Amino acid sequence: MSESHDPLRSLFKQAAAAGQSRARSAPPSFIAERGERVRRRRILALAVGACLVFSGAGAAVASLVPDSTGTTVPANTPSPAPSPRLSPSPTSPGSSSSSPSSPRTSLPPSSSPSDDPSTWTTSPGTPTRSATFPPP
Repeated sequence: MSESHDPLRSLFKQAAAAGQSRARSAPPSFIAERGERVRRRRILALAVGACLVFSGAGAAVASLVPDSTGTTVPANTPSPAPSPRLSPSPTSPGSSSSSPSSPRTSLPPSSSPSDDPSTWTTSPGTPTRSATFPPP
């Protein structure tokens, strides 16, 4: 079959001629706006990429640098020292006749020997709390 008598080819040529006759170029303002949008997207992509690179590098450096703030916990945690209780003492039944405005001159008896600081003793076998500091 010859190419000049091909009906499909002649239909494509007619369609191309109709499209060329109706085609017109876009206005320059539309082309400029489209170029500006493309430029903004590229700048935004570069900015986001730079932020990701810097934050990733910062995180990597932060994880590799040893922590020198001194927040490490010692191997043996010392026990806290007992603190004396400073709560107000209740009035005894025998002193109910005295006025409440009179000052109290004696301390109430302690309920246990460990509450009274004057009875605290340390023996050589008892561990005591001490602070050790590194040499300067």
